[in-house]
Amino acid sequence: MTRLFNDPAAFADEALEGFALAHRRWVRPVTGGVVRSTPGAAGQVAVVIGGGSGHYPAFSGLVGPGLAHGAAVGNVFASPSARQIRTVAKNAHTGGGVLLMYGNYAGDVLHFGQAAQQLNADGVETRCVSVTDDISSASAAEADKRRGIAGDLPVFKAAAAAAEEGRSLDEVVRVARHANARTRSFGIAFGGCTLPGADHPLFTVPEGRMAVGLGIHGEPGIGEQDVPSADETAELLVSSLLAELPDGVDTADGARAAVILNGLGTVKYEELFVVYRRVAELLAEAGIEAVDPEVGELVTSFDMAGVSLTLCWLDDELETLWTAGADTPAYRKGEARAAGGPAVLETAPEAAGAEAVPEATDASRTAARTAVAALTALRDTVDTHAEELGRIDAVAGDGDHGIGMSRGSGAAHRAAVEAAEAGAGAGTVLAAAADAWSDRAGGTSGALWGVLLHAVGTALGDTAEPTARTVADGVGEASAAVRRLGGAEVGDKTMVDVLVPFAGTLAAATAEGASLADAWDRAATAAEGAAKATADLVPRIGRARPHVERSLGTPDAGAHSLALIVRAVHGVLAGH
Repeated sequence: MTRLFNDPAAFADEALEGFALAHRRWVRPVTGGVVRSTPGAAGQVAVVIGGGSGHYPAFSGLVGPGLAHGAAVGNVFASPSARQIRTVAKNAHTGGGVLLMYGNYAGDVLHFGQAAQQLNADGVETRCVSVTDDISSASAAEADKRRGIAGDLPVFKAAAAAAEEGRSLDEVVRVARHANARTRSFGIAFGGCTLPGADHPLFTVPEGRMAVGLGIHGEPGIGEQDVPSADETAELLVSSLLAELPDGVDTADGARAAVILNGLGTVKYEELFVVYRRVAELLAEAGIEAVDPEVGELVTSFDMAGVSLTLCWLDDELETLWTAGADTPAYRKGEARAAGGPAVLETAPEAAGAEAVPEATDASRTAARTAVAALTALRDTVDTHAEELGRIDAVAGDGDHGIGMSRGSGAAHRAAVEAAEAGAGAGTVLAAAADAWSDRAGGTSGALWGVLLHAVGTALGDTAEPTARTVADGVGEASAAVRRLGGAEVGDKTMVDVLVPFAGTLAAATAEGASLADAWDRAATAAEGAAKATADLVPRIGRARPHVERSLGTPDAGAHSLALIVRAVHGVLAGH
C-alpha cells in the first residue's frame, strides 16, 4: 500500500514537485507537468506524452533527449486536463508542431482531444495518437477500443526518435501509428494496488490465484487462474502474444521484436529476470530475435503485484528508432544529446492575471449566490460519499471516482465563491466552476462536469433573471453536450443514463408550469430510479467495458454520484 503521503488529494501534485526538484538536469516544471530542461531544436516536432499519476516512470520520467519533449501529468489514475496539456505543449513547442500521445482511455481521449483543438485554434499545428496495445481489453476486430499499457514506451520512443531526426509532423505521426499497429501487450497480477489514503486494494485475488488480462489503473483482470511458476508465467505471456501477430509479421521467416517485461509495482527485478530467461528461450525457439530487451519497471500501477509482456514487432525503420539513443530520468539508452537553446521560463498565457468580471445585473448576482449554495451542497455530498463512490467504481474500474469528484467539486466551489465575491453573475460563476472542475479533476468525469456546468452557465447568463424554464433549457443543453463529448447514450451504463431522464423530466415539469423546486424534485426522483437501474446494465464503453460480469449488480459510479448530487441541490432550491 502507499504509506508515505500528506493529503491524498495533493499526492499527485506533491509527487510531481519532488520529481522535478530531483531531476533538474533533465526537466523543468511547468503548470500541469514537465518539459525538457533544454528545449528541442528550433523547428523540431514536440512529442508531448501524458496521463494520470501512479505509473512512474511513465510519464514524467520519460522526458529528455531522444524521448518526450514534455509530459502532462494528471491526478492519480486520471488524465490531465486540457488546460494542463495545452500549457505543457506550448512550453515544449519550438515551431515544428506538436504530437500528443497517450493511452487509449476515455478521459485522456477527451482532454487531449480538446487540447489539440485549442492548440490548433491558437496556430500551433497539433495531432493526436493514442496507444492501443493491450490485447485483453478488446478483440482484434475492435483494436481501436483497446487500452494503452506498457506498449506506450516503444510507441512513444519511435515517434520521439523520428522527431529527433528532424522529420515533419506528418512523418512523426505516421511513425507513431505504424509502431502502435505493430505493438501488443498482455499482463497478469497477483493483487491490486492501494491508492494513497485508502486502506484496502482496488481488487483482491484469492490465495493461490492470479488475475489475467488486467490494465494499469487498478482494474481487475478479465479472468482468474491458478498462480503458475515463473516458467509457466513466461509461457502464458508469450503464447498469448504470439497468438495474434500484426499484419505483415511472419515468425516462420524469422522476426525481430522490441521486448519489454514490465513490473507493475511490487514484483522485484530478480523475479522479473527469472521470468525473462524463459521468455527469451521461448522467443528464440519461435524464431524471434529480441532487440534491446528491457526488463524492469517502465509503466507501473502503484504497488500492484503483477507483470506484463510487450512485443513491438520491428522492421528496419522501427528497429533504428527503437535502438536510437535516449537520456531521460528513468530511461537511458546509447548516446543522446540535447539539441537546442538554453532553458527558458514558462510560457503560460492561460495562467495570466485575473480577468475583469463581466457586468451582471442584481438578479443574476442573486442567482449566483444560489448557484454557490448549490455547489456547496454538491461538494459536501461528494465528500460524504467519496469512499462509497470509490468502492463502486473499483468493482469494474479503477476506483478513483470518489477522489476525482472530490478534487473537482472542491475546486469548482472555491472558484465559484471567488467569482461571486468579485460581483459576477450566475453565468460567470458557473463558468469559473466548470473550468476549475475540469482542470483539477481531470479524467472523464472532470471533462464531462466541466461541459455540464458550462452549458447551464451559458443558459443562465449574467444579465437575465433565471426562470425554471431557463434552468431546464440549460440542463437539456448540458445533457446533449455531455453526450456529444463523451459519445455515450442511454443504456451504456454511464452518467448519461441518469442525466437524460433527469433533463427530460425537468423540462416536462417546467413546461407544465411547476416551480423550479417542484420540477427539480420530480427530476431528482427520476434520476434516483435511473441510477439504481444501472445495476442491471452492462457497460458498453469506458474502462468497465471489459468487465461485464463484475459490473452486473452494481450501479455505475458516475450515474450514482449524479443522482446524489441532484437530490442535494434540490434541498438548496427548496430553501431558496
